[in-house]
Amino acid sequence: MSVLLTYLLFILAGIAAGGSYSMLKFNKFAAGVLLAIAVLAAVGGVLRLM
Repeated sequence: MSVLLTYLLFILAGIAAGGSYSMLKFNKFAAGVLLAIAVLAAVGGVLRLM
């Protein structure tokens, strides 16, 4: 279960980073929120690996 959660965090980080890049043209605030979610998910995934 722990491995699945780690994978899901990294997948969420990737999707949020892609969505942030796509949203950058239209709404800078939403892009910033998605980028923050991506960073938090990536950090959470890295911490789960330790």
